[in-house]
Amino acid sequence: MSEPMLQQNARSSAILPEPMQQLARGIASTILEGFNRHFSIFQQITSGAYQRFESADWRAVHRASRERIVLYDLRVDEAISLVKELYHISELDPDLWQNIKLCYVRLLSFHRQPELAETFYNSVFCRQFHRRYYNNDYIFLRNALSTDYISSSSAEMTSYSCYYPNEEGLKASIRRLILERGFSLPFEDLERDLRQILHVVARRFPGREKRFTYLNFQLQVICRPFFRNKGAYIVGRYINGRDDEGFALPILNNEKGELYVDTLLIGDKALSVVFSYSQAYFMIQHEVPSAIVAFLQRILPERTRSELYSAIGFHKQGKSDFYRHFLHHLSHSDDKLVIAPGIRGMVMMVFTLPSYRFVFKIIKDRFAPQKEFTRQQVAEKYQLVKRHDRVGRMADTLEYSDVALPVDRFRPELLEELQETCASSISFDDDLIIFRHIYIERRMTPLNIYLEKATDAQLEQAIIDYGHAIRQLAGANIFPGDFLYKNFGVTQLGRIVFYDYDEISYMTECNFRKIPPPTHPEDIFRSEPWYSVAPNDVFPEEFSTFLLTNPKIRKVFMQHHKQLLDAGYWQQKQQNILNGVYEDIYPYPEVMRFRR
Repeated sequence: MSEPMLQQNARSSAILPEPMQQLARGIASTILEGFNRHFSIFQQITSGAYQRFESADWRAVHRASRERIVLYDLRVDEAISLVKELYHISELDPDLWQNIKLCYVRLLSFHRQPELAETFYNSVFCRQFHRRYYNNDYIFLRNALSTDYISSSSAEMTSYSCYYPNEEGLKASIRRLILERGFSLPFEDLERDLRQILHVVARRFPGREKRFTYLNFQLQVICRPFFRNKGAYIVGRYINGRDDEGFALPILNNEKGELYVDTLLIGDKALSVVFSYSQAYFMIQHEVPSAIVAFLQRILPERTRSELYSAIGFHKQGKSDFYRHFLHHLSHSDDKLVIAPGIRGMVMMVFTLPSYRFVFKIIKDRFAPQKEFTRQQVAEKYQLVKRHDRVGRMADTLEYSDVALPVDRFRPELLEELQETCASSISFDDDLIIFRHIYIERRMTPLNIYLEKATDAQLEQAIIDYGHAIRQLAGANIFPGDFLYKNFGVTQLGRIVFYDYDEISYMTECNFRKIPPPTHPEDIFRSEPWYSVAPNDVFPEEFSTFLLTNPKIRKVFMQHHKQLLDAGYWQQKQQNILNGVYEDIYPYPEVMRFRR
């Protein structure tokens, strides 16, 4: 922030006596120290990604991912407790807290993560005080400092490196950019991998090899790999004349002490799946996260800052950026919030803004009789998804409390339904409706609606991918519970993603059974089953009853995914998980892999 702006903000706040100014400086310093501690621990967990990947310790990979997600809330609570203990703060003093914010801004002048520190400050403030103070006088409703051109403290931590194929040849440049990414394990056969990479390049640019001769042809590669699950991703972009695209090289561990390149991904469509909101968060160590996000925005123009911060593990910053963007969109649009299209949910009330590509979900006060669980259990399911590996098949959710939206932006029928189904979760304050708790997800086309309008080719592809989604979730120890098509969505890239979490459970909690034969022939006509059914029992044979009534769907499903109706298949999946076997699940098609 510039000095004139600091002076302007100072004039807008009351001038406090010196003891109070010292108090403001002390509280600001304590909050920033809390953030610095959080970021240091975050980086410490992230830095272990190299060792976990190279030792193929996949249990530790999942454990570290969960640990890092819960870290933020622990550190915020710790900072709040420390402020209360050191400064005996219990009630809000408006003049004091305006000056605390001003002192905090000054402390951030040369900070390398100012945007993250601002969000941390917001969390500390908002967990203590009423939402009437959630404005830019007290919190960072807008960023106070720019993250452009923040420099790193060391040459080793620059955000990306440049390679010039015109000087050393394309193959030599690619070899060097792979070897300089900090891996300590040797490659299984790097020369073989390089030949396959160049083969993909030749196919991608047929007959255009001579175009790679411009003086400015360069490869820019992010300093460190992106680690997730069982893979590491070298991410960069190539610039050649007017051509400018992102690329990624997935690196895998053969679990015999060697690495290999699995494929080459080029272009924003391929990379969008890798950085999708349905994937687990990456681990990449860097002291200036905004520089990594800025690089990713250049190669993924359709991805927002919110999505990219979340993708690299800063999901609280993703929430903060999303909310700012949403408020901006509301102020520059005039369409009304409406009930989301599709079959009404039995647990969640869902609405959307047609001009915005997200849906808003509220837990209903009362559930349908067959839904035998509580509101708290539903909330816990959403937390489970947040902390679990989503394997590209479960949508990430942004969770907010005390969200105020203008009443006049709601259609009357939506307001009426909210009051009928979610009365305990909403309240009104003048011209605002306050949501006690709200979930926000990327809007997708419900699979049941998609199938109604799909061509035969589209239907076939959707059902094939639907089965793959179920298989991959099962391999990640997730049982969706409710396989109805309305609980799955179709993304803009045509992928099938699960988004209804109220009945999910761990695979290891289920008891998969085959339906026993009837004792007497007339048993099959009884209204009740002739066999005992425990709460966690699952009978895969029954899936066909509600999934395969459409002959076209049945034909495709039985051709590609008949195993999903077999209890033995599910029991084997379950046993693999219990044995610590982690399946290989790739965010790109199998046909693209070098080693199929």
